[in-house]
Amino acid sequence: MDFNRTVLVTGGSGFIGSHLVCSLVSRHPDWRIINLDNLDYCCSPRSLESVEDRANYTFIRGDVCDSQLVNHIFNTENIDVIFHLAAKTHVESSFETPSVFQHVNVDGTRALLGAAHQARHQPQRFVYVSTDEVYGASLDQVFDESSPVRPSNPYSATKAAAEYLVRSYWDKYKFPIIITRSNNIYGPRQFTEKVIPRFLTLLQTNRKCTVQGTLPKSRHFLFVDDAVSAFLLVLEKGIVGEVYNVGTSCEIPIVQLARELVKMVKNVPESEVNDWLEFVPDRPRVDLRYPITCEKLQRLGWREEVCWAEGIRQTVKWYQDHPDFWKAEPPFNQSHVLTGSDALYNTH
Repeated sequence: MDFNRTVLVTGGSGFIGSHLVCSLVSRHPDWRIINLDNLDYCCSPRSLESVEDRANYTFIRGDVCDSQLVNHIFNTENIDVIFHLAAKTHVESSFETPSVFQHVNVDGTRALLGAAHQARHQPQRFVYVSTDEVYGASLDQVFDESSPVRPSNPYSATKAAAEYLVRSYWDKYKFPIIITRSNNIYGPRQFTEKVIPRFLTLLQTNRKCTVQGTLPKSRHFLFVDDAVSAFLLVLEKGIVGEVYNVGTSCEIPIVQLARELVKMVKNVPESEVNDWLEFVPDRPRVDLRYPITCEKLQRLGWREEVCWAEGIRQTVKWYQDHPDFWKAEPPFNQSHVLTGSDALYNTH
């Protein structure tokens, strides 16, 4: 079958990536979607069960830092679009193993950019998915795309460094890059190290929500479907060389978040909610909030469609319906996979 467009998604088995891949495969049967992922601990093949047998979907198990593999993909496939999501993202872990974050987030981006730029078939778009954390924290200033980048932890520092690499290919070669910076994204299938699934997992196993520190931390939460629609809109209407914030007006203090989830999961009266909260020591150098404006994206026609009440309802229900999703992985269907070594010798 001939396809009108070939899209490479790195990190497509992760939380956001799997939602993006499923959307692309379902919405565009005339596009070929290639997912490159090494299936790290926070990824699950289950996330893509709904599309794994589709004719327009291919999974390559491999590392974005593997230059030989990445070059082979670009030399044998006519890649038109790259969505680069593969990254290490857990802030606490970044303090423990900063070199790993440097390798994956910066070196992986460098390998991908180099291969894409040198490919005989030149891509039309390279969309780099970054984070609001590159701005650093703010109590009152709202960040727009021209605000200075001041990352405050090893994770966000590597994302900022990768952004500079991506932008350098635009500045030097006019390689068609676009950068997105999004608020916290939540929804079904998110790994349990992130705050919402962490709280839900604790509550479902009759443990208290562990709230870090006593400072008034809050986060802006964007439902994953709205994030995916933003990425797809940027692909079609975004201006190359530009940065787009993907933001939400939904800001929730972490303590309030915990209280809401206690009420939803445990169904206890207000007087008993605090019994399900436990305050634990804070992580090093915590940022209180990341306020951003996304007027630039809204001018392209994007609007947040899923309100907090509906998004969190869907999310809680999914975790209640899938309590064992992250406990044990099923046998992986190898018939749908090219591993990194196989991919070097097979064109498909």
